[in-house]
Amino acid sequence: MFKVLVADDEDSIREILKYSLNKNGMEVCEARTGKEVLESLRSFSADFIILDIMMPEMDGYEVCRELRKTSEVPILMVTAKGEEYDRVLGLELGADDYMIKPFSPRELIARMKAIYRRIDSGHPIKVENEQEAYTNGDLKIHIKHRKVTVKKEVIIFKPREFDLLAYLAKSPGQVFTREALLHHVWGYDFIGDIRTVDVHVKKIREKLKEKKSDVLQTVWGVGYKFEPKL
Repeated sequence: MFKVLVADDEDSIREILKYSLNKNGMEVCEARTGKEVLESLRSFSADFIILDIMMPEMDGYEVCRELRKTSEVPILMVTAKGEEYDRVLGLELGADDYMIKPFSPRELIARMKAIYRRIDSGHPIKVENEQEAYTNGDLKIHIKHRKVTVKKEVIIFKPREFDLLAYLAKSPGQVFTREALLHHVWGYDFIGDIRTVDVHVKKIREKLKEKKSDVLQTVWGVGYKFEPKL
């Protein structure tokens, strides 16, 4: 049975979500505080986490940060805080999506399913006549083996980060809008904040800059491109 951990300090919200998730055939574990989330996960093997931000003892941001040190379990953040800063921070810490209260359980479940469809796809990028690797100077993107090296040193990228970098690299110099990248890399059924593209580009840049190999450029007002280094 699909297992979901619901973390929210409001009893009414947990009850509504538990009812809806149970109705859809999912097993639910509840947590009222951030610390309870971490404690519950010692015995409850969650397939998905619905995480409120404003919780006592440890907020959702801290919980997300801790979880991402050891786990890639999908996380959907829910909160009454709708400012762009709050959304971007959640995504930067590793959340897969973000919903602002109030929301309907039906929409939440739809977003959960969309996230899992992306995960179940294995993050493949299917490109006609695809090369085995893209090389630019010391940077090499190995498509078949899904790894990136700079001067033969491996740089660790998460699946979605690799997909985004590889997709841009296959068309050097071509500018892609955020919408186009969501469409091609995340898929038709993506439901969420378009800023997730910016967050992933930022993470890719940080990792490449450590090796002095930044090849992703922002085209202001349009989107991003892979700019080969001569």
